[in-house]
Amino acid sequence: MRALSWLYLALLYAFILLPVGALVLFSFQDGRLPVPPFQGFSLRWYADVLGDRRLMAALGHSVAVAAGSSLVACALGFLAAYGLARHALPGSALIRAVLIAPIAVSTLIVGLGLLLLVNRLGLPLSLWTAGIGHVVINLPLCFAILYAAMGDQQRSAERAARDLGASEAQVIGLVTLPMLAAPLAAAFFLSATLSWDEFIIAFLLTRFEVTLPVEIWSLLRSGLSPRLNAAGSLVFLVSVAVVVLLEILVLARRRR
Repeated sequence: MRALSWLYLALLYAFILLPVGALVLFSFQDGRLPVPPFQGFSLRWYADVLGDRRLMAALGHSVAVAAGSSLVACALGFLAAYGLARHALPGSALIRAVLIAPIAVSTLIVGLGLLLLVNRLGLPLSLWTAGIGHVVINLPLCFAILYAAMGDQQRSAERAARDLGASEAQVIGLVTLPMLAAPLAAAFFLSATLSWDEFIIAFLLTRFEVTLPVEIWSLLRSGLSPRLNAAGSLVFLVSVAVVVLLEILVLARRRR
């Protein structure tokens, strides 16, 4: 029975990781087609990708949109979570449901709705509109993480700080935010990872300045190549690096 459990686990991981493994493997293909048989190890496609100005510009756009939208989503999510967790507002359950509802809505529907709104307002499509879209899809995640982390321990510490004469700004800056450092980091990095990989909203809400997933999609129209594999591998490796950094921060927080 134990052997069957290990076999099932191995097959499960193979099913999940095999496509990514093939992508990374054939990004080192020396030939011009990313298909078997493997024709030798080469870094030429990574050099080609890193030397492509359009891809590097798209990479910079992705980093800027991911970082900016995640910061805004975390800030808005914290304010919403703090207000609903610390104050008895009328209809608070309905407000929480509305804030979390976009998680259950397809990003295609959200993107189309935002595109209609942007066109109605007469705003030009740009990285700013893509960033707004990423805030919309990441805000519910940030809110859910931070709201769940605001328990009785934080409430008691905040009450003690107020009893000692701290102002509301001091309570938030010196007590609440430090105690929520790990959840805030988790919300930020998860939002950045989702924004980094997001395609549909970035495709609908940008025009000339595009993010890396949109640029990779445009390259796909010319056919498969190890160059595309190299670009996709870089996206995957950055996502993994962000998740690993998040895990390190969470583990360090728990050990303290």
